[in-house]
Amino acid sequence: MAGRHFEDWSIGDRISHEIRRTVTETDNLLFSAMTHNPQPLHIDAEAARASEFGQILVNGTFTFALMVGLSVGDTTLGTLVANLGYDKMVMPKPVFIGDTMRAETEVVDLRESRSRPAAGIVTFQHELINQRNEVVCRCLRTVLILRRPV
Repeated sequence: MAGRHFEDWSIGDRISHEIRRTVTETDNLLFSAMTHNPQPLHIDAEAARASEFGQILVNGTFTFALMVGLSVGDTTLGTLVANLGYDKMVMPKPVFIGDTMRAETEVVDLRESRSRPAAGIVTFQHELINQRNEVVCRCLRTVLILRRPV
């Protein structure tokens, strides 16, 4: 099991996740189709070329999902009870087809669970960073994760 238990975390812990991912045209098109998102900036090369960006923009919900996905193996794989929420999500830079993404995570809050004595609550700040070292997505993710078995 790769994920960490509640007791394994401290505020200020930082992880640079090793897995990187280059975004493809297929990723963007399939994700947009699966989520019924017909935004021309994501799926119409001519419309996107005429925009201020001059090219297709990668679907923002794919960008967000990729950021969280890249973090799971090092944070909550096998220890997650539930994702409790996402907060303060921002996308300060666009993502384009061919960009290579990496993720970083910092623990920003820890607290006991009042309703679940076998679990605790951890808040992570995730960042998705492109090959130009620009942060393209950032959010807080609050999770309920298992404590170590006694």
